[in-house]
Amino acid sequence: MATFTKYETFIEALANKAIDAFGTTDTWRVIIHTDAPTVATDADATTDLPQIAGNNGYTTGGENITYNSTRSGVTITATATDVVWTAAGGNLGSSTTGRYFSIYDDTSTGNSLLCSYDYGATFTVASGETMTVDFGASLFTL
Repeated sequence: MATFTKYETFIEALANKAIDAFGTTDTWRVIIHTDAPTVATDADATTDLPQIAGNNGYTTGGENITYNSTRSGVTITATATDVVWTAAGGNLGSSTTGRYFSIYDDTSTGNSLLCSYDYGATFTVASGETMTVDFGASLFTL
């Protein structure tokens, strides 16, 4: 199972109203990257994280997430639909070094990072194979 880690800069962006983590007004995306995130300082998904190459079924900037959040009393729960990539014409992104998945707000200035998942080891998705990011029952709870 992948290990979930929240970016510290997410809390700052949330407090500064730079992102909308409630409802469906912002566009959230997931990317595959190669290097471990620095959760204390990484803030921009497209400049702070080295993504796998944008080819063979992977698009630079990642994939949109169908995202929603609801409130019950003082608790906000965000949910997301799983994202599936299918490699075609070669290894997904021509890479054998994907390891991390990060979620970010594509609507915000600076592509604010929310969280990262560590797959635990590098992986290859060969042509015709799929890679799924399974968010489970909720993406996060505040």
